[in-house]
Amino acid sequence: MQTACVVTKEESDTTMTIQAPETEVVSQWKVACDGGEGALGHPRVWLSISKERGYVECGYCDKKFIHESSKLSDVE
Repeated sequence: MQTACVVTKEESDTTMTIQAPETEVVSQWKVACDGGEGALGHPRVWLSISKERGYVECGYCDKKFIHESSKLSDVE
């Protein structure tokens, strides 16, 4: 038995967009991230920004924390 799948024009033109991770310029070298969405967030984690890189990304939500002294903070 074969099953056919019909895709209409409306369905094929629909695109899914994913929001870019949030970026925050900070003044501290150690930051906390909890996802920022209350019960929908994630466990609070403490992240250290290395002076060589100038930024750190949260492993849960991909939020990027950029230290204000970093050259990257001018781009954001």
